[in-house]
Amino acid sequence: MPDRPRPKVGILISGRGSNMTALLAAMKDGRVAADPAVVVSNVPDAPGLKIASDAGIPTAVVDHRLVKPRGAHDRAVLDVLRGRGVGIVCLAGYMRFLTPAFIDAYRGRILNVHPSLLPAFPGLDAQRQALEHGAKVSGCTVHLVDETLDHGPILLQSAVPVLPDDTVESLSARILEQEHKLYPQALALLASR
Repeated sequence: MPDRPRPKVGILISGRGSNMTALLAAMKDGRVAADPAVVVSNVPDAPGLKIASDAGIPTAVVDHRLVKPRGAHDRAVLDVLRGRGVGIVCLAGYMRFLTPAFIDAYRGRILNVHPSLLPAFPGLDAQRQALEHGAKVSGCTVHLVDETLDHGPILLQSAVPVLPDDTVESLSARILEQEHKLYPQALALLASR
């Protein structure tokens, strides 16, 4: 029986791309049976674009300030992904809320990583929310994306203790270390389906 083809992965970023870098490394070294097809950013000068380009991964920019409204922007991103044969989409610091049409195009095949143990502390500044709430444990979650922000079926979670002297920065750094481990594991799970 022939091996099934490896899925092609599109990674959407808005910034530095540290989770993107972890995903690319995991695909390159064989921990994830998938191939990076394209990195797309809505921010033309996102530092992650250079990292991807330097790694030999095709990149594209669909500037949200130039392509409006939101539906038109998402259609333009979908055109890039489809043009590269993308089967799985990974959001890696992509600071855009996806439209239902985008989600429908890849339903069950869009992953997101969030710096809290969802359903706790969705949205922006999850680490600050955890500290202000007095949480003793925080962490990160990789989930399938649906129409609700930081919602959808959870694939994996990793807990991180909140230390008495933690700041937003120190907690964020420890959670990010776990994100870099957890996100490739979740992508491997989805790619093996």
